[in-house]
Amino acid sequence: RAAEWQLERPAWSGRLRLTARGSTAFIRLEDRASGELFAQAPVEQFPSIAVESVTDSSRYFVIRIEDENGRRAFIGVGFVDRGDAFDFNVALQDHFKWVKQQSELAKQAENPDQGPKLDLSFKEGQTIKLNIAVRAFSG
Repeated sequence: RAAEWQLERPAWSGRLRLTARGSTAFIRLEDRASGELFAQAPVEQFPSIAVESVTDSSRYFVIRIEDENGRRAFIGVGFVDRGDAFDFNVALQDHFKWVKQQSELAKQAENPDQGPKLDLSFKEGQTIKLNIAVRAFSG
């Protein structure tokens, strides 16, 4: 619950950047002025334990940060503007929608004969009627 956080006195303030490498998205918390990395959270699927929205606000999330040694910690992240929080959520959804589409395309490329086939042949006893206008050609 974000109401339990000390929102009037954040422990750190900076820039959040969402990047991707392959199928993994990375939430990077960077210093606003220098761009120096403060913390990073790899996100391999969404929704997951790596990123969770809080129950009492659409502007706050809990993310699981991880250092280069594999140590993990959970921290709260909040956005001043609700629109920025919405954009963050949509960007994560778009990335993993793209990952799913790429996976499905790869599966289809491996098995091109799989999938529904459309049968356009005439069935037993089925007929069609064609009206063809034939004009006499004089010439």
